[in-house]
Amino acid sequence: MVTMKLRTLLLLITLLALHGFVAAQEKRIYVTRDANGVVIFSDSPTPGAEEITLTVRPNLMDPVDTRMPDKKPAEPEPFKVSIIQPEEQGTVRDNTGSVYIEGRITPRFQRGFRVRLVFDGLAYGEPQNSAVFVLRDVDRGAHTIQLELLDQNGKLIAISPVTTFYLHRASVISPN
Repeated sequence: MVTMKLRTLLLLITLLALHGFVAAQEKRIYVTRDANGVVIFSDSPTPGAEEITLTVRPNLMDPVDTRMPDKKPAEPEPFKVSIIQPEEQGTVRDNTGSVYIEGRITPRFQRGFRVRLVFDGLAYGEPQNSAVFVLRDVDRGAHTIQLELLDQNGKLIAISPVTTFYLHRASVISPN
């Protein structure tokens, strides 16, 4: 007796669920506009309403590739040092003998790195953490400069090409 009641109850639940599913599938949506142009959605048809057909699609995402790339880490780009100012074979005109040197290091300058200036073949001052140098009381004539990039341990890791520039200082003997 209990099994019969249980079967009847299960059959009734199944039929109700099936009816709800079918009723949900048969729902229709209508759209109209009122006198002010406002869009109105409804589940019952009204004069002049258009039926909207909805497509049902499961709410699933496309599969995603979760494998790790087989790439090895890229080799770090080697450092390059160049002199921006003064230009190669350029003339610096300064009666005080001051020369401003600006270098560029690529890729980005790292903490702990130092730059050493080589002026006329000799190290000039102590290495510093900037690629900008100011020379004072430089004699007129031709000069060479070069920048060296040193790591935290003082090891040379990059060097710029030699740049030759000319310092022009007015003179009492030869003002040109």
